[in-house]
Amino acid sequence: MNKSELVDAIAAKAEITKKDADAVLSAVIDAIMEAVAEGEKVTLVGFGTFEARQRQAREGRNPSTGKPIKIPATTVPAFSAGKSFKEKVAPAKEEKKATKTTTKKK
Repeated sequence: MNKSELVDAIAAKAEITKKDADAVLSAVIDAIMEAVAEGEKVTLVGFGTFEARQRQAREGRNPSTGKPIKIPATTVPAFSAGKSFKEKVAPAKEEKKATKTTTKKK
């Protein structure tokens, strides 16, 4: 799903115009990016957390020459999925077992 498809889905679910949905989505994305860039965590309960993480300096290899190179420390954006999001994507094993046992024919 790309941004325009997401805007269409938001407009349909919220019963608003596509123009309004696009404005809201853009505002949300901008607000999250600004907060994370300032070092803040953005937590959407059930969905997940956006944050900036420090990546340590390390040694890597140039793929074309094989020579070792130093990769400097950097700050990267990160997302951790929340419990509800994880369960929606990959249901718990107990739920899968319950579904299998109730759907078996005797």
